[in-house]
Amino acid sequence: MEKFNRTLRGYDPEEVNAFLDKVIVKVESMVSDIDEKNKQINDLKAKVSDLNLNIAQMKEQLSSQDELKQKLEQYQRTEETLNRAILMAQKTSDQLKVAAHKESEIMIEDAKKNASRIVNDALIKAEKIENESMVMKRNINVLKRRLKNIIESQLDIINDIDNIEL
Repeated sequence: MEKFNRTLRGYDPEEVNAFLDKVIVKVESMVSDIDEKNKQINDLKAKVSDLNLNIAQMKEQLSSQDELKQKLEQYQRTEETLNRAILMAQKTSDQLKVAAHKESEIMIEDAKKNASRIVNDALIKAEKIENESMVMKRNINVLKRRLKNIIESQLDIINDIDNIEL
């Protein structure tokens, strides 16, 4: 605290005025500092507001990223399920191919056996028919000879009748 010298009428006006000038300068300096601090505070408030806005946007992005992450995980699970289904279908297809191949081999083998049996039956029937045909040819030849003999004997009788005079 500053002390003033006394004069006749109180304190020395020059000292008081000089002190007041100092106080005014100090108060103006303080007001200026306060204004500057208020400006800094307002700037900081604006920055805080911007940061809060950025935080809100980042939270939205994180939320969006979480949703995307969940969707990605869901798609990955779906892909795994589809891959397993494809593998199962492929295994089933391979098993069906093997089964069909075996069944076709069995059918071919059965068809060969049946064809062989049919051919054998046909050969037996053909041989039987050929034998029957040969027997019939012999019988026809025998019948022809007999008929020929009968006809010749009848002709001989007719010739003999012609030779007999009536």
